[in-house]
Amino acid sequence: MNSTVYLETSIIGYLASRPSRDLITAANQQLTRGWWDDHREQYDLYVSETVIAECNTGDPQAAQERMDAIGDIPILGVTEDAENLADKLVKQIPLPENAEIDALHIAIATVNGINYLLTWNCAHIANAALQSQIEVICRSAGFEPPTICTPQQLMED
Repeated sequence: MNSTVYLETSIIGYLASRPSRDLITAANQQLTRGWWDDHREQYDLYVSETVIAECNTGDPQAAQERMDAIGDIPILGVTEDAENLADKLVKQIPLPENAEIDALHIAIATVNGINYLLTWNCAHIANAALQSQIEVICRSAGFEPPTICTPQQLMED
């Protein structure tokens, strides 16, 4: 059985976006494409209803490209357990109000027993300073948290 990966929206955004002129963003886009092309087959991928909703916003053509990228990936629902855990993450870390969706991504991956949460959101999700707090809150709620990482960190050669 393959390890499981929850694809947070930033991954899909980088995968489907036009190449950036910003060097860091362009490098992250390239790393994302490399992971997608060369490593994703090693994992069972998942997105959530939240990812679908976020991918459907903005420019209709860009939204369609994002949806095409994830069209055959199984979708995890937003459950009461996920909503409750997300609420705990926001309140106990504490995260700013605008990070409620970020907390929900963590919670959905956690309650579904996903092994890895793949993201480029390093402010509220893949943030080393918050990682231990996220793990404690998830475990105190009775769940094992996923390993939160970027594509660069999840490349196996």
